[in-house]
Amino acid sequence: MAVGFGIVGCGMIANFHAEAIAHIRGAKLVGCFSVPFESAERFAAERNCTPYEKLADMLANPEIDIVTICTPSGAHMEPAVQAANAGKHVIVEKPLEITLKRCDAIIDACDKNNVKLGAIMPSRFGGANLALKKAIEEGRFGTLTLGDSFVKWWRTQEYYDSGGWRGTWKMDGGGAYMNQAIHNVDLIYWFMGDVASVSAVTGTLAHERIEVEDTGVAAIQFANGAVGTITATTSAWPGFMKKTEIHGTAGSVIVEQDDILHWEFAKPRANDAKIIEKFSQKAGNSGGASDPKAISFTGHMEQFKEFIKAIETDSTPRVDGREGRKSVEIILAIYKSAWTGKRVELPLKSDPKIPSQK
Repeated sequence: MAVGFGIVGCGMIANFHAEAIAHIRGAKLVGCFSVPFESAERFAAERNCTPYEKLADMLANPEIDIVTICTPSGAHMEPAVQAANAGKHVIVEKPLEITLKRCDAIIDACDKNNVKLGAIMPSRFGGANLALKKAIEEGRFGTLTLGDSFVKWWRTQEYYDSGGWRGTWKMDGGGAYMNQAIHNVDLIYWFMGDVASVSAVTGTLAHERIEVEDTGVAAIQFANGAVGTITATTSAWPGFMKKTEIHGTAGSVIVEQDDILHWEFAKPRANDAKIIEKFSQKAGNSGGASDPKAISFTGHMEQFKEFIKAIETDSTPRVDGREGRKSVEIILAIYKSAWTGKRVELPLKSDPKIPSQK
């Protein structure tokens, strides 16, 4: 029998979810729900599924096994909890939510109802990043010393003006870090290990009518003693592909988007040349550097496939709710540091207060 999907929220990102589902053998998009209902109707007509005017009605459909949440960032919790309470497995588009309290509510609901929870982080499923992760796990870097990540993108003023929720603390949860760079925040933690503390500066330098940052630099101290930086911006015209650089006492790797720019270790191996050749093809995808629509659905597809397998084998998805929560926590620590001008230690004891809301 096909694994049935339902999508909540029928904006831009829902198309990537639908495309990923369409390319998975044994998966089927059954229904969709959105507010206003007309959005669901348009989406359903394009994707050949059933539109629902009430979320409860969609969740009552026994053909739906997995619900994916594609609403604005600050509106993930309510439908995710409702889906979990209906006994559906849940996949939430990044970020898991915009506060730790709301992340925890989703995690707790899925735990309580014994359903799987996945947080969308498709960069973890890219071939170059998987090769890099394997090299780290094999100890090829020696002692990890430095991990840097750069997301130097461009977004027009029209992008922020296109939706009332964009660029707001209440619904976007943040700017360049929470919306655009969160994938690389997740990667740097995945590669380098837990973050011990952060020190950051942020600013709104290139856009008007937004509450959040469009530029920031964060210095990171990792629990293993290594250090690093996370640079995030939507103010760097014309936009550049995201980049991750990992260094150690015995090796260095640089990945740009899905390509390996540098792969070198003190103790070379026979398959190194094959890895370099395989992941240096320059596919040409900008990865959303200047156009949020210019991303591939492949990462979503691979993550969905792995999530389905986790259900079938009753195992933990690679990026479960607790993993998805960690990138949110790191970003909130970055914001707290920028707001207070002080270094912030992790884990956070509570959600930081937005200055205007004190």
